[in-house]
Amino acid sequence: MENKPVTLWTHNFKLLTLATTLGAAGGIAGSFALSFLVFDETGSTLASALILAVSLVPGIFVPFFVAPIMDRLPRKAFLVAGDICNGLFYAGLGIWLLNSEFSYIGYLGLSILLSCLGSVDSLAYTSIYPDVIPKGAEQKGYAVSSMLYPILKVIMTPLAALLLDTLGVPLLLLLQGGLSLLAALTESLIRLDEGRQLPEERYTISMWKNDIREGLRYLKEEHGMRSIYEYMSVTNGMASGYAPILVAFFRTMPGMTAAMYSFFSVAEFAGRTIGSAVQYKVKIPKEKQFGVVFLVYQTYDLMDMILLWIPYPLMLANRALCGFLGNNSAILREAAVQRYIPEHLRSRVNALLETMITAACGISALAVGALGEILDYRLCVTICGAVSILACWILIWGRKKDVRRVYEPDTLQ
Repeated sequence: MENKPVTLWTHNFKLLTLATTLGAAGGIAGSFALSFLVFDETGSTLASALILAVSLVPGIFVPFFVAPIMDRLPRKAFLVAGDICNGLFYAGLGIWLLNSEFSYIGYLGLSILLSCLGSVDSLAYTSIYPDVIPKGAEQKGYAVSSMLYPILKVIMTPLAALLLDTLGVPLLLLLQGGLSLLAALTESLIRLDEGRQLPEERYTISMWKNDIREGLRYLKEEHGMRSIYEYMSVTNGMASGYAPILVAFFRTMPGMTAAMYSFFSVAEFAGRTIGSAVQYKVKIPKEKQFGVVFLVYQTYDLMDMILLWIPYPLMLANRALCGFLGNNSAILREAAVQRYIPEHLRSRVNALLETMITAACGISALAVGALGEILDYRLCVTICGAVSILACWILIWGRKKDVRRVYEPDTLQ
């Protein structure tokens, strides 16, 4: 008897996809407006950079503190509450700007608060997403998830620019608030049986510490999971580190312009979209996933090494290929990892992994930025790619038995 094909587009999956679309569309438009608001009001790039830097800090600490509680309570409540709070705060900011003058200190504080809410919302989404994907449709589900944001980015960025000129920042923020509240309403209709609850006794600091230790103990024992995210920390850190180097290169290298650099995003978008479409249509057998992922990692890092040494048309092809490869590996990784993590530990493990990556990005950005002061920009990017390749051989290939167990759990004896 043949197995029936698994249906991805269930009631829950449709609702979460719609809610994600509404929230992301509003977030892109609102972020675009706010990036111009700060510079327009202060005239300082340093002031804008400080807002960005401060907004990254909650991503390191907040999930770490919230995750143990999230593993004990229904995650849907966190998802809905997060979007409600986001909607109310952004709408409140819009109303405030309609009636009051801009305050940099006030906005800095609000940015920290919004970043905290965003961190909780992101963790809740990551942790609940596997629960709405039917078993056997993980690859397709993550293909849809990875395709949404780049498509919305291309659509909403020019639309936000138009709305910024016609409506102004306050009304654009009110629009974002409305979309976030609509996303929360949509999420509230999701039907999930989440039986987790806090124990009858009061939840204490001691219990929280024990929950964190349980998550850390899991990562310590799961060498494959730890290797994957140690590598992801290195490669994401290198990418964050060389991002300012690319800007400096296109600003200073004769024949290069900022407009030429902007087309990198277009090329990566095209590659990512095609990659998601391929993953949606073509199911990669589990027994081949480790080999595919390892080849993708090696190719991606090699493309980084040669990026600034090749003619500009090939640079665009390079970024398109990296977008394609990066999305393919990300979809396979998320489907495998989220399937592998025990459900009752998912929020804690995801929070710990996110903390690893965020911290690595911050440290690497400073290290590579300092390197850019003394070395040729092209050499800096090449070094970043070389570090990632070395990390891949040590952490992925060097521990391939453990890593394969995550990607191919049903194929190993």
